[in-house]
Amino acid sequence: MLQSQKEKELLSKLDKNRIPQHIAIIMDGNGRWAKRRGLPRMAGHRRGIERLREIVPAAKDYGVKILTLFAFSTENWNRPKGEIEGLFKTLERHLKDEVEELQKNNVRLHPIGRLEGLPSSLQRELSRVERITEDNKGIILNLALNYGGRSDIVDAVKKMIAQGPKGIDEKTLSQYLSTSGQPDPDLLIRTSGEMRISNFLLWQLAYSELWITPILWPDFKKENLLEAILDYQKRERRFGRIEE
Repeated sequence: MLQSQKEKELLSKLDKNRIPQHIAIIMDGNGRWAKRRGLPRMAGHRRGIERLREIVPAAKDYGVKILTLFAFSTENWNRPKGEIEGLFKTLERHLKDEVEELQKNNVRLHPIGRLEGLPSSLQRELSRVERITEDNKGIILNLALNYGGRSDIVDAVKKMIAQGPKGIDEKTLSQYLSTSGQPDPDLLIRTSGEMRISNFLLWQLAYSELWITPILWPDFKKENLLEAILDYQKRERRFGRIEE
């Protein structure tokens, strides 16, 4: 992947020993991006999905092990039906077109959320790409679809009740969440400048560092990802401890 001069400058400042292992991103601003250009909202969604072609391989190249992307929330069903259908069709087409690139970049797809609520054709495509990429070791891509942080916790509790573990503590509950077996995000990035986490990974984000940018998701570049990582590296993560 070609590097811009800015990317080279930012990479020279990067501490490769302090790369956040798990980054979560709320990809916000597709609709506003389209509106500012006098385009239909779907144009923003298409551009937003295209951003993944740059951001996912870049995250892997920078040393990130897990990338969790908020693509469609449980609350997004309140949007116009035509927009929802268009988004799902665009995502399904993208998965079909990009599976070779996922393989090339050693990306393992792991969809999370209440996937049974998605269109059957999209469910099949997600399952197909997940099977194809299941042995890839470069980076795990958690794609959150029909996902909500509260529903994730509720579903975890239901599984615990059904299986009846002997003891319940924080570690036990974490094992029943959609991100079971993965470390919690070190860094949460939100584009478009909104100051909220919007029911995303509520349990997992308990001690994540937050980085908010006014840049709309369709304009978010790998240089911006580097800026977020560099800002993260300036912070001291104390997890409740005092500064020594």
